[in-house]
Amino acid sequence: MRPQALGATCVIRHLRRYLFFPALLLLLLISSAFAASPRINYLLYCSGCHRPTGEGNPPNVPTLHNELGEMLAVSEMRSYLVRIPGASQAPIDDADLTAVINWVLTEFNTETLPSGFQYFNVDEVTMARKKVLADPLKYRKKYWKNYGE
Repeated sequence: MRPQALGATCVIRHLRRYLFFPALLLLLLISSAFAASPRINYLLYCSGCHRPTGEGNPPNVPTLHNELGEMLAVSEMRSYLVRIPGASQAPIDDADLTAVINWVLTEFNTETLPSGFQYFNVDEVTMARKKVLADPLKYRKKYWKNYGE
């Protein structure tokens, strides 16, 4: 009886040793596969209005192509991109919103980004998101231009 018990203990020990790390690696890969990418978050939370390709529906829903890059040349417009209701109220955390904004800028605005462009960071998005933008059109007209002109 004793040799069988020892054999079973040895097998269990080997199984733990050789299966633990592959199982852990598999769990890590599965969890990262289910983490939403910026593109997926854009499709979930932005494309309903701005459409999957970012062209929007002017004049009511602005395009996300090219103009956002130009806006970043005006310092007040940088926080505007975070504070507009669609972005600031999206049901994602600040890190995911930061990733979505940076993705939109590089996906749809590469040619118009100002020289020395700095990606948004999470702290910046967190701070801007706390400041409610009561009248986005008025703010945009004051610092950028009247939409549709």
